[in-house]
Amino acid sequence: MKSAKRSAALRGAILLLGAVALTGCGTIRGWFSSDDDKPNTTDPAPLVEFTSTATPERIWTAGAGKGEGRIGVRQAPAVGDGRVYAAAVRGGVRAFDLQSGAQVWHYPSDLRLSGGPGHGEGLVVVGGLDGEVVALDAATGTERWQAKVGNEVLAAPVIGQGAVIVRSNDGRVTAFDVATGERRWFWVRELPTLTVRGHGSALLGPGLVFVGNDDGTVVALSIADGRVLWEQLVGPPDGRTELERMADIDGTPVLDGTVVFATSYKRNTMAIDGPTGRPLWVSDRGGVGRLGVAPNLLAVSDPAGTVWGLDKRSGSAMWQQDGLARRDLTSAVVHGNYVVVGDYDGYLHWLQLDNGQFAARARAGRDALRGTPVVADGILVVQNVDGNLSAWRIGQ
Repeated sequence: MKSAKRSAALRGAILLLGAVALTGCGTIRGWFSSDDDKPNTTDPAPLVEFTSTATPERIWTAGAGKGEGRIGVRQAPAVGDGRVYAAAVRGGVRAFDLQSGAQVWHYPSDLRLSGGPGHGEGLVVVGGLDGEVVALDAATGTERWQAKVGNEVLAAPVIGQGAVIVRSNDGRVTAFDVATGERRWFWVRELPTLTVRGHGSALLGPGLVFVGNDDGTVVALSIADGRVLWEQLVGPPDGRTELERMADIDGTPVLDGTVVFATSYKRNTMAIDGPTGRPLWVSDRGGVGRLGVAPNLLAVSDPAGTVWGLDKRSGSAMWQQDGLARRDLTSAVVHGNYVVVGDYDGYLHWLQLDNGQFAARARAGRDALRGTPVVADGILVVQNVDGNLSAWRIGQ
């Protein structure tokens, strides 16, 4: 397996290469061609005007500490038991009341907390850039236990069925005892040479742990001992170069009944029978982030900035919204009768669930939104890269 240092360096390199490629194209055009006045197709799409059909209401804001900035961990809050739990790279962990935003408790820490938090079974668990895993009492914020893994933790730990499942950035999944923090088992998948920075959390099912991998596969592990029960390829890592072969499943898979939905950087989305791993359908519309789930529809933002509404039964496209091209969108979530995505400039966009048309827009702040928004009890909560939280309701 590749060293932690090499993995981290390669993950950083792909971001740098992407930035150089994008800015380089624009520079060459300006210096060496005579059509400088034409739009630069690498620039984010300008915001289109539309008639709002819904009214977003910001109900509170709060600060979690110093945010992730440019390190690319896509930090997001967790919601449970009427509280919002948020971590910051500098500033520890905080709990807020979901309805009012009032701070309930604060766990101060000098650790660089990057992964999570995750919430479940009376715990709030976060991971750090140096491999720390910290479990807190969800009611009081008191530390219960600490553990360690061998690489940075960028994904939120998952808690359930007596275990804390931690995915570290070296391709390893580790299970800890929820009460003591004792390690139960680990499983590892070797990383491709180039991958997208970060990855999604594991997903718990009955007796199973589903993991989306950087090589485009989803595996089901036994929660008892980490044995592989099945494996399914979602995004084939084909192409002539390492860049073309990138097929990461970086969004946490979604479990709906007995069906697992997963989407890939290769723009493939697949429905998988959870107990057996049998593919039910595959679509050529997909993205690197998590899928939003409605009763009859899946919502996904692709790498180009197109938001898709896919039929949950077949994977066919019900609608597409391409007015947010190159705006570096978050994963899509469902908020009432709307699909919501955030962008690089701090804007939240509400799209009509039935047709993908713009319904509303609001700016959470001037800093980028990277982490997936969270919806609970009709309230959407989002965290920006500066560590600031905002909570929103949506009305007609």
